[in-house]
Amino acid sequence: MPVLFDHIAIAAPRINSAPDFLVGVLGGASGFGGPAGEYAFWHWDYPAGGRIEVIEPSKGDDGKPQGFVHRHLESRGPGIHHVTFKVPSLAEVCDRARSLGYEIVGFDDRNAHWQEAFLHPKQALGIVVQMVESQPREDGGEYRGANPPPEPDSPPAPVTVVGLRMRSGDRERTLRQWAEVLQGQPEEDAGEIVFHWPGCSMRVAVTLEGHSNLAEAIELRADRPLALPEGPHPVLGTEFRQLD
Repeated sequence: MPVLFDHIAIAAPRINSAPDFLVGVLGGASGFGGPAGEYAFWHWDYPAGGRIEVIEPSKGDDGKPQGFVHRHLESRGPGIHHVTFKVPSLAEVCDRARSLGYEIVGFDDRNAHWQEAFLHPKQALGIVVQMVESQPREDGGEYRGANPPPEPDSPPAPVTVVGLRMRSGDRERTLRQWAEVLQGQPEEDAGEIVFHWPGCSMRVAVTLEGHSNLAEAIELRADRPLALPEGPHPVLGTEFRQLD
């Protein structure tokens, strides 16, 4: 099994605020999710394997938000939080990352169906990178822990989620992260590098410019004009761009 680009995750105060846009405008199909300790999540699926996840903080005994999603929202507001890659061997990808100078954090192999680790965020070019070794469940399905969020009626035809647009001023680190650690296939032209993963519809496109590293936008294609906000979405804090 090759490395697969599985999904893009957005941090938001409430998952239930996402369907109006992800379904009502983008035509996503409700996937799966539920509570997961100090956060909850839900996925929406798009044609050819595109997937967007929304995560929200859970609440403590005092009824107040808590955990890493809450800290992210407090410091940065809603927006793109992480990308997830499924890997054939978590141990091997972690060893490869360490050999290239990365620190691995959050390593957890206790769950036979979902073993995960992360590149240290300060080294990962402005985004959290989650690496997962996932084994099929006995029932053949995916994790489902809650009822789906309420969705608008009669959603439009789904868009295609092309992938993530990033910006980086460091070509060498960009290639090291996406091509060497995560084995994306790079195509470089006119000040950008686009990384593809065989068998995946989504890509990571990096504009080589400036000195800062950041996750800039989620790029989309559709056969219809999309009613996209200018700049970041007011609830999801993420910029969505329709490509020609």
